[in-house]
Amino acid sequence: MTRLLRGRLLSFNRRPDSLSDTASYNYEDDGGLLLENGRIVAMGAYTDIRAKAPRDCVTVDHRPHLILPGLIDTHLHFPQMQVIGSYAANLLEWLNTYTFVEEQRFADPAHGARIAVSLFDELIRNGTTTAVAYCSVHKASADAYFAEAERRHMLMLGGKVMMDRNAPDALTDTPQSGYDDTKAVIDTWHGRGRNHVVISPRFAITSTPEQMEMAGALAREHPDLHIQTHLSENLAEIEFACSLYPAAKDYTDIYAHYGLLRDNMLLGHAIHLSERERDALSETGAVAVHCPTSNLFLGSGLFPLKELERREKPVRIAVATDIGGGTSYSMLKTMDEAYKIQQLRGERLTPLESFFLMTLGNADALGLAHRIGTLSPGSDADLVVLDARATPAMALKMEAVTSLSEELFLLQTLGDDRTIAETYIAGKPAKSALR
Repeated sequence: MTRLLRGRLLSFNRRPDSLSDTASYNYEDDGGLLLENGRIVAMGAYTDIRAKAPRDCVTVDHRPHLILPGLIDTHLHFPQMQVIGSYAANLLEWLNTYTFVEEQRFADPAHGARIAVSLFDELIRNGTTTAVAYCSVHKASADAYFAEAERRHMLMLGGKVMMDRNAPDALTDTPQSGYDDTKAVIDTWHGRGRNHVVISPRFAITSTPEQMEMAGALAREHPDLHIQTHLSENLAEIEFACSLYPAAKDYTDIYAHYGLLRDNMLLGHAIHLSERERDALSETGAVAVHCPTSNLFLGSGLFPLKELERREKPVRIAVATDIGGGTSYSMLKTMDEAYKIQQLRGERLTPLESFFLMTLGNADALGLAHRIGTLSPGSDADLVVLDARATPAMALKMEAVTSLSEELFLLQTLGDDRTIAETYIAGKPAKSALR
């Protein structure tokens, strides 16, 4: 089916320099977006696109709502849906008390399949069309995740976690089995449908040097695959990791030693970095993934987003929910907390920057901006429709809104799943189709 969506269109060209940087984005007050075979065919003024559209195409009028590229989440934990909202004092206590207990349940393929359905429903409900996920140590969990992604024709990234120490026996693999299972997941799922497999050593604390060698071998064999792990989320974690690898210069150097630090590596959190570590990330192009709701919930620290961006050697940055250390599936809520963290650091994060980060910024960080993150013709038709009057409080505030940036800030500040009027996956409405 060919669809013509009508509404207010917003798509970024690059990171905005300021609230007045109108050249950084394309905006159509009465726009038309032509979708065909899962792709965007044309974007522009509605009257122009209507004239180009096939006579029998279906028009969907989303006015007065905003239509944007689908939101992108660059770090979450698929097995932690039933961990979210668990009380603990800090990261390591939270892992040992709740997370490692819950993740053992994913040895059961039926449990993994059930949770996968719930995860994808929740992502779609919140306007997230692409995410990067950690599965559990069990190959079956990755199979469940990617099977559900294929069924829904979503562009998703994820990987079977590799961890062979400092976790319950039922939640560990070995260097060889971690390698073999990851290879099997790659062979089965990478490039099937819209799936991308990610090499996923959980973090240095839960991998022996022998397993890190195996992760490095996978990275050498598959230079096109993303790598994901955790880095410098918590001060006690840093101390523990460095004690396990005493020859390393610092925490970041552990990953560099095994050949993992490269431009398609995603480093979750990366809050407490030395200048040497920041330089290492900048020089390799590795991405620091900011997870604001998780950082606040676990008391991990305040991510220095602006500081990393403006240094002489800037660090690439992405943003993410980090479910279930994170406390919301909504990327809108995520950026609301990111804004507050920068406020506490005496910095400014504009709503234009926030919406750039959720869309083109995250797509750039994943090296997938040619497919997702914009409304450019040729891009995959993964879209979100945002209703700034979705609740009575929002509708009342909208009476006083006089600019696009004010509307975006309202969406970010008060928005949640109710704000998502529709989510399109490969050109098809998905939120309204949920069971």
